[in-house]
Amino acid sequence: MNQPTESAVASSTPGQDENRLIAERRAKLQALRDIQKAGGPVAFPNDFKPKDRAALLHQAHDAADGAELERCVVDGKAIQAGIAGRMMLRRVMGKASFATIQDGTGRIQLYVTRDAIGAEAYDAFKRWDLGDIVAAEGHLFKTRTGELSVHVTHLRLLTKSLRPLPDKFHGIEDQELKYRQRYVDLIMDSATRARFTLRSKTLTAVRNYMLAHDFMEVETPMLHPIPGGANAKPFITHHNALDQDMYLRIAPELYLKRLIVGGFERVFEINRSFRNEGISVRHNPEFTMMEFYAAYWNYRDQMNFTEQLLRHTAQAATGTLQLSYGGQAVDLAQPFRRLTIRDAIATHTDIGAQLDDAAALVDRLLKRHVRESREKLERMSLARLQVMYFEETVEEQLWQPTFIMNHPTEISPLARASDTEPEITERFELYITGREMANGFSELNDAEDQAARFRAQATAKEAGDDEAMYYDADFVRALEYGMPPTSGCGVGLDRLMMLLTDSPSIRDVILFPTLRREAD
Repeated sequence: MNQPTESAVASSTPGQDENRLIAERRAKLQALRDIQKAGGPVAFPNDFKPKDRAALLHQAHDAADGAELERCVVDGKAIQAGIAGRMMLRRVMGKASFATIQDGTGRIQLYVTRDAIGAEAYDAFKRWDLGDIVAAEGHLFKTRTGELSVHVTHLRLLTKSLRPLPDKFHGIEDQELKYRQRYVDLIMDSATRARFTLRSKTLTAVRNYMLAHDFMEVETPMLHPIPGGANAKPFITHHNALDQDMYLRIAPELYLKRLIVGGFERVFEINRSFRNEGISVRHNPEFTMMEFYAAYWNYRDQMNFTEQLLRHTAQAATGTLQLSYGGQAVDLAQPFRRLTIRDAIATHTDIGAQLDDAAALVDRLLKRHVRESREKLERMSLARLQVMYFEETVEEQLWQPTFIMNHPTEISPLARASDTEPEITERFELYITGREMANGFSELNDAEDQAARFRAQATAKEAGDDEAMYYDADFVRALEYGMPPTSGCGVGLDRLMMLLTDSPSIRDVILFPTLRREAD
């Protein structure tokens, strides 16, 4: 059967299951099954254990002289290699061929000859397809161009690929297809593999930093009887055995603070949370963040720690604090700027005295085409209008790391109010590249104050605010046992990954982002 050409592979349509190339590959697999039935080798063997990895072979032998490797062969001391991976390239040239296989660490070239593996095995090799997973054993040598290669003496097909890979020169050009078929994107694009390798390295750096500072890693429920810990719309499900509705967590906050009540004085959780809200380049309904809480800290202690955490993580993951995002520099080495909401508005806009004029703020917001109607805006308090104006005008200008402090008490139902200015809280948000990266505050540990704020939130929910919080009687009960002075913070790890990998969309840093279901 003729081997499909690269151009034929490139022209195949992803998702079209019964095209010609797939039919040919299925026929080849059936031939392997027939051979197995006749007593031959199994079609999908699982007894090969690679003893080498491509990257480690290159690391150990790329600097070796080709003549030296050749002398090893002549002297009977050839350096043996056993490797497995996906066949990504192949050039068949009569009795000798070259192929490139890719494992989880990189690529290495194979030199396959009929004399070395036998005529039957060589003929079978010529019928294999790009994308097949193969095992190769042989000795190392260098080609005339100096490329480290394996001179194959044993070659086996481990897994037959039934779908052709995309064009090797272009990979997947459709961005949504990259998200939907991430497995193909990972096969074809080394930059994608590097991005998610960096994500793993980043999470490790975060975890190690927390452990080194005496935080204990914990796990809290993902199914909540009452959603809480943030102002957000939850996903609702139903537990059949309990016959009750449950909610996918929007944040782990209230459970982590219960642990502070219980006596664990420093806790953190790298958690998956869910919010039934919009999808954008910076929002995915399912996302990863880290929340951490420390007894006997206030929000200023937390700002200092968060700054050092991000600085350490960036250095450990990328090797530098001088980052670039979207072509603009981001400097994590300099002290992070700290501004109140009022100062930030005054610094970055021309609003002047109108900052304290509710009617003027409404007019300015309407000129910016906010979604809310004039009637709704006019019912808002001055503090809420100021926050909305900040979000509309200032956020995107906060490119270098900036802590924004002193949020209004009415929009911060879990934060401790200032002792001297009770209308504001000891709260901060960290912005980098115009996006919120972290949110933290001195925790409210006055059980009666917390109960009153929950009641206010419940009233707002009854009035139609889908994102307002429920009254959580058990959390209030926990606070009644006494929680020490505490500060907590949540860091958006997906947005941090966007920064560290210079990715324009949150979907670029989530392996399997939420997408609309494919049509049948």
